[in-house]
Amino acid sequence: MTAEARRTPDARFAGLPGFDFAPHYLDWEGLRLHYLDEGAGPPVVLFHGEPTWCFLYRKVTRALVDAGYRVIAPDYPGFGRSDKPVDPAFYTYDRHTTAMAAVVEHLELQGAAAVVQDWGGPIGLRLATSLPGRFTRLAVLNTSLFSGPPSEGFLRWRAFASRRDALPIGLVMRRSMVAPWSDAVVAAYEAPYPDPEYQAGVLAFPRIVPTSPGDPGAGEMRRVEAGLTAWTHPALVLFSTQDPIFSLEVGRRFAAAIPGAGPLETLDGAGHFLQEDRGEEVGRRLTAFLQRTD
Repeated sequence: MTAEARRTPDARFAGLPGFDFAPHYLDWEGLRLHYLDEGAGPPVVLFHGEPTWCFLYRKVTRALVDAGYRVIAPDYPGFGRSDKPVDPAFYTYDRHTTAMAAVVEHLELQGAAAVVQDWGGPIGLRLATSLPGRFTRLAVLNTSLFSGPPSEGFLRWRAFASRRDALPIGLVMRRSMVAPWSDAVVAAYEAPYPDPEYQAGVLAFPRIVPTSPGDPGAGEMRRVEAGLTAWTHPALVLFSTQDPIFSLEVGRRFAAAIPGAGPLETLDGAGHFLQEDRGEEVGRRLTAFLQRTD
């Protein structure tokens, strides 16, 4: 490998609840990137956030596949079943956007829908606005491009993550739940990280969020914002109502800024990880959006 990296043993992913999808891999700059590729039909790409991986989208994946869509759900370098570079300096906004562009281009996707949440927003929206023809629909779930002052919830999360040499991912996910999750589901979020050497990515991501205009990545995110104001294809903005990180006001700003979007849609009974709290309903909302814009 070009970068020194850890590869999570396959046995760690055996028997995860509701997650019997076949893995697919792409070699990229000496690293092995993992993605799901399920179903047939118009493509839908699901971009995850931090500290999750494509397991988060398992309920959404099933709903979309059952409705006749092809679902691609990649894991970023450092996350899920993808290789995990050990150098914190590896983890940058530019590098991760480039890695995901490599997956999209490898699969030769055209006319895809991008579904984004958390860090998937900056990454997926950047791809959608910079790769003409690759994406023609957007679904924006609980995310931000960090152009305004960060929320108190985000600052607390960043301080919590920055004080640690290892992230207690199970604890983080339990504190995020609104609906009850099983112990097996919580353990599935810990599965990619046998020990702290595998955690450079999940530790780095909160730290690389730009919180002032001059921070690395801030200018790129402003350009993504500008690109969204010129987006004329269909868009859905769906935010859960109990997210301490990204408020409904953030969702309203997305809905107002994207010409192809309608009014903000909201989802009760879900927090930051709405795909986990109410994944079946998220799948139904996405399916309805895709069907009415086919």
